[in-house]
Amino acid sequence: MKELSLIIKQRWFDEIVAGAKKVETRDIRAATAHRYIEYYDEATGQVFRKDTDIPEDNDTAFARPIKYDALRLYAGYTKSRDTCLVEVEGAEIVTLVDEQDNEILYEYQGREYVAAIIEYRLGRVLEVKRK
Repeated sequence: MKELSLIIKQRWFDEIVAGAKKVETRDIRAATAHRYIEYYDEATGQVFRKDTDIPEDNDTAFARPIKYDALRLYAGYTKSRDTCLVEVEGAEIVTLVDEQDNEILYEYQGREYVAAIIEYRLGRVLEVKRK
């Protein structure tokens, strides 16, 4: 089973365990994108882990969510904390846009990126460990 570990606030942890919160959202930033997305070249079937691995002349590669079976969620940063394992039913990349429906751009280390989030649709709570 492929898991992604995430730290969340206790409030959201409790809502997920109770079944009230069904989507976990994360910002896709240049420094953390490798945890959430990969780049797939439709023409060749090649997968790139980072955007900087894509050849400059490639125009057929696109971002797609990395497939995870479950999220391992940790409530807070302390060693003594609640944890749970939640099934991932699906994931979607959502591009952020402004009021005029234009993509929001930002710069990181001299490169321009499109602002986006990833939404994980949550399924069954498979395991809960209370501190």
